[in-house]
Amino acid sequence: MVSENWAVRYRKLTDAGLIVLGSEAKEKIESLSSILPMLEAARSSDVKLLDSKTIDDLLSLVPDGTDQKSNTNSDNKGQYTLPKRGNDSPIGRIIAAPQSELEIAPRPHGLEYYDMMDFPMEAKEIDSEIQIHFDITGKSTTEGTMSDIQNCFNSRLSQIRNLMISNRILPRKPISISEAWRNRQRYSSIDYEITLVGLAEGPSWARSGSLIFYVEDESGTQKCVLKPPSDASPIHASMDGLMEDEVIGVTGFFIGDRDPAFLVQDIHKPPLQNHVKNPAGEDSAVSAAFLSDIHLGSKTFLDKPWEKMIHWFKNDPLARTIKYFVLSGDGVDGVGIYPGQDRHLAIKDLFKQYSELARLLDEVPDWIDIIILPGNHDAVRPAEPQPSLDPEIQQDYSDAVFVGNPCDFSLHGVRVLSYHGKSIDDFVATLRSVSYDKPEIAMKAMLERRHLAPSWGNKTPLSPEPEDNMVINEIPDIFVTGHVHGHYVGNHKGVTLLHSSTWQDQTDFQRMLGFQPKPCILSVVNLHTFATASIPFV
Repeated sequence: MVSENWAVRYRKLTDAGLIVLGSEAKEKIESLSSILPMLEAARSSDVKLLDSKTIDDLLSLVPDGTDQKSNTNSDNKGQYTLPKRGNDSPIGRIIAAPQSELEIAPRPHGLEYYDMMDFPMEAKEIDSEIQIHFDITGKSTTEGTMSDIQNCFNSRLSQIRNLMISNRILPRKPISISEAWRNRQRYSSIDYEITLVGLAEGPSWARSGSLIFYVEDESGTQKCVLKPPSDASPIHASMDGLMEDEVIGVTGFFIGDRDPAFLVQDIHKPPLQNHVKNPAGEDSAVSAAFLSDIHLGSKTFLDKPWEKMIHWFKNDPLARTIKYFVLSGDGVDGVGIYPGQDRHLAIKDLFKQYSELARLLDEVPDWIDIIILPGNHDAVRPAEPQPSLDPEIQQDYSDAVFVGNPCDFSLHGVRVLSYHGKSIDDFVATLRSVSYDKPEIAMKAMLERRHLAPSWGNKTPLSPEPEDNMVINEIPDIFVTGHVHGHYVGNHKGVTLLHSSTWQDQTDFQRMLGFQPKPCILSVVNLHTFATASIPFV
């Protein structure tokens, strides 16, 4: 009787560098009372791939190999190896039989185990297929005028309002604030509710528990009041605050004769239905790896774990399935990013930081395509959306693909939205539920608002382009961020959420805040199965 489940058994196989091919091979392995004799035979025979026939061959060399029951009276105390290729001899050398079961070690950081059967294809023979849907590089036209700012906000409002209307999440067709104001005497009771859509402004909580805010559209601004309900109403229970300048819909009616306010009965957020992913085909079942915030040049860059990762890339079976390596910003620590940074730098020349990063990335196997975004520590404008790194910097990198931040692109048809994540700072400062140790909540809030960085004039500098390119018009299959040095892999309404790990140890600033980063974890997603794996290197 098998005493361990498949996850435990499978982990022993992957720890031994073995790949299981096919369901029949899996069934045979599951039926064994112990896999250690087979593991020893595979190791000694230099076998790496376990299909059904190879398992039979290995078990034929193991005493009582068909069921591996212990036999204390057996004269055969050893087991054989498979012959080397080209050797006609039926057996190889004899090795000692294993003595006892090995216990599987727990994975660092409590990370989940992964199954190599979910990563079915090696990437070496697969051609790259990268399609860029949006990248601001070379397309920024703003001059930063008041007109540009107005156009950007009008674009945001128009895009998200159209999403609300086309997805039928509003109870009725919205009207403009100016029209509502003209007819406020009519819309003054619950029997004559109306719906407005606009940008939220100045949200604050009154002592009474009411949420006070303003809604602005192209025609005007209206004060709104959301009173606390007497029961645990769904709207109030889910209200964790409003982001400045996010687009919302409000349904209600006017109250008061002098300077009437709009009494809100319901708040409508942009639509986010359950998403159905578009997987890569079976013939393109390769994987993408994700990392962020390497911070090369900092004294806290973790060089030894980096060497471990490069060794893993060159030798591990999972690494052979990786076709793309996405770096979501802050590849270097930069120079002059914050006061006193100089004393924290191991490399104080910006161009030398990028040259050293290029040298490290050159060690990544050549079958892997590297995609690099900038972040707030990189040598680009701080205002988002950010263009790609300067061509003078790019010339040190042989095969990397440089894109802006954010970037909306597809890998073999799988839609990926990669964003460095600077606006997480604003979500933490504004929403009650968001904290730096749970960046995935900010990511969910971005998707729910259909916008990566709603708040103007706070911690995230924004470029007022004629079209607001931070709107999430197309729901991605994979949404990835970085910036706050955490790690998360999960799902939200059908979207794979991935917060990329950092390669920087705890900084003085993080220590002062009591924040412990989660460094040196590489995240891998298979583009066909959408299975994920998190590989720790510390």
